[in-house]
Amino acid sequence: MILLSLLLAAAPAGGAIAFQDTGGLDRAVAAFTSRPIGAEGGARTAIDPRLRLAQCATVALAWRTDAHDAVVVSCSGPDWRIFVPVIRPAAAPPPIAAARPAAVVSAKAEPVIRRGDPVVIEAGSPGFSISREGVALGDAPPGGRFLVKVEDTRNPVQAIAVEAGRATLPGWVD
Repeated sequence: MILLSLLLAAAPAGGAIAFQDTGGLDRAVAAFTSRPIGAEGGARTAIDPRLRLAQCATVALAWRTDAHDAVVVSCSGPDWRIFVPVIRPAAAPPPIAAARPAAVVSAKAEPVIRRGDPVVIEAGSPGFSISREGVALGDAPPGGRFLVKVEDTRNPVQAIAVEAGRATLPGWVD
């Protein structure tokens, strides 16, 4: 009887289920919004560390609406998603429009990427770089955001146009 209780007590440690790191998700949201947690344009609070989300190799981030009021963090395998509320100033434009030069915000800016164009998405820093190929799902001027369909993923990836055929991920400096 004692042996059985010892085996049952030891079982969860040996077969422990690994969960998604919420601290890593917080860092991804901060990079996506280009604002830290608690700042205008950033997440209202950190993601609750008590959440038990199944581990995901690649999470997708997107704005919930054009009002940029929340970031949707999702995983397609295993299938889960969470919404991270963003601090919005009462009457200010979205942080992306405020950070761009006036010429880029202008409706007259010529798109460098058009719907259907092949695109290479690149991100990196000293000692690290990653790139993926995809197809643009919309037009974008330099600095403009657009969606890219990447093979082997269910959800499109949001990218920022750099030049014709080249983009970067939000939060990464080119």
